[in-house]
Amino acid sequence: MIGHMNTLTVIKEVDFGVYLDGGKLGEILLPIRYVPQDCKVADKVDIFLYHDSEDRVIATTETPYAMVGECAYLKCIATNHAGAFLNWGLMKDLLVPFNQQKPPMEEGKSYIVHLYVDDQSGRIAASAKLDRFLFQDSDEDFKIGEEVSLLNANKTDLGHKVIINHTHWGLLHEQRLSRPIRRGERFTGYIKNIRDDGKIDVAMHLNTREKLDDTAEDILKELRVNANFLPLTDKSSPEDIFSYLSISKGLFKKSIGTLYKKKFIRLESDGIYLNADVPMPKTQEKKPVKRMQKTTPRSIPKDVWGKK
Repeated sequence: MIGHMNTLTVIKEVDFGVYLDGGKLGEILLPIRYVPQDCKVADKVDIFLYHDSEDRVIATTETPYAMVGECAYLKCIATNHAGAFLNWGLMKDLLVPFNQQKPPMEEGKSYIVHLYVDDQSGRIAASAKLDRFLFQDSDEDFKIGEEVSLLNANKTDLGHKVIINHTHWGLLHEQRLSRPIRRGERFTGYIKNIRDDGKIDVAMHLNTREKLDDTAEDILKELRVNANFLPLTDKSSPEDIFSYLSISKGLFKKSIGTLYKKKFIRLESDGIYLNADVPMPKTQEKKPVKRMQKTTPRSIPKDVWGKK
């Protein structure tokens, strides 16, 4: 798949590299500078696919700073009549067409961009018009306490506008900063709150009580949907616990202790039982959230592609 890492099979050796089986894309050249040592026919190679300056699909074993569908903070290293060119870690630079710049890009400055494949040309490009690619709100995409990847995009009056998992906008409030953060910095955070309008608040850390409360509530939900029983005990393996609840064994034991002290559960040799008199959780009815429709940038004329 163009713009992503792929594992392809070597089908032919030539003086200038090897050819890989690209399926519908046909035979794809891996230039000799990228061919692993002792590589031979029938070997499988992990490669990234993109187009070279002559519009041919080509492979590399190098990993770019970002792939299609992702956002990144990249430096502009040149501009010309075609647009701006960003350094994304590969020999051929990444084009941002003029109609995808906001504002016009300048050499030497860095920008937050989203990588996409142009529908008409099939080439990888980048856009600084992030609202075309990112959701403004959440419609059950996340749950409170979920660990997420954050990219700091812009400073606002309330804090920092961040990109969540390359797909959504979120807000990191100033008072939830545990340290200063730089524009373009990527770090791990957590979903703090999803407001009635679907807007997402995030935090750099959740305190232990918040984690326990969220995990304990998730365990109660799992008990209710599994006939008030889970075949897990303190002797269960970390793998079994993760397969049922997607949490560590340490957090499982702490949360089970909390539920047991509240007399919500009873612990037996074969597993956990939900007590019959446990009240159902109170849920607030949320207003329906209107999802922002993603749009695809206009196709880029083929004559803007080429060497810088």
